Parts: sequence; C-alpha cells; structure tokens
Amino acid sequence: MAVEFEKAKIFNFSDSIEYSDGGIVSKSVLKKQTGNISLFSFDKGEALSEHTAPFDAMIQVVDGRGEITIGGKPYILESGETIIMPANISHSVKAVEKFKMVLTMIRSS
Repeated sequence: MAVEFEKAKIFNFSDSIEYSDGGIVSKSVLKKQTGNISLFSFDKGEALSEHTAPFDAMIQVVDGRGEITIGGKPYILESGETIIMPANISHSVKAVEKFKMVLTMIRSS
C-alpha cells in the first residue's frame, strides 16, 4: 500500500516532491475507495501517454508549465491553473518545462 501524506500536518505541494532528471516522480497524498489524490513532478519533455479513465479527474498545476491534451485538444496550464478531464475521453500530459501537478480522481458510485 502506498504511503500517504501525514494527516493534521501543514504542507506545500510544490515543496513536497522533487524533480528527477529525465523522469517522472509520483507520491500518493490520499488513497481511498472513492478516489485518490496524487502529486507528480515531470522533468521537461517527460509525458504520460494518451489514455482514458472511467471517471473524472482534475489536474492542478503547482509549479512550472504543462500541456494537457483532452480529446485531441491541447491546453497549456501554468502554476495555479486547473482543468478537469472528463471520464472516458482520451487525455495525455506532457511537460513543456519542468512542472509539478496534483491529480485528483473521483470514482463514480
């Protein structure tokens, strides 16, 4: 089971994960049957290939800049910006520059 962030403790998403040269790092913030929250860092040029998910997911960029493609349409998000990826629509994530994001997935009942 993935280690979650400590509860009842203040943290900053951007400071809670490091960049890895040429890689992607992920940490589980919360993991529940109803969904989960994960923190990711991407080195410039790194990507998650196109895929679909059976439930909605929200990306919040906390550092840098990334390209989120939803249903073939690219969106450039910068620190402080958020987008919701609808269920069953193909999407991908690419680091335009180094960036960190929070991914929140909520499962449908």
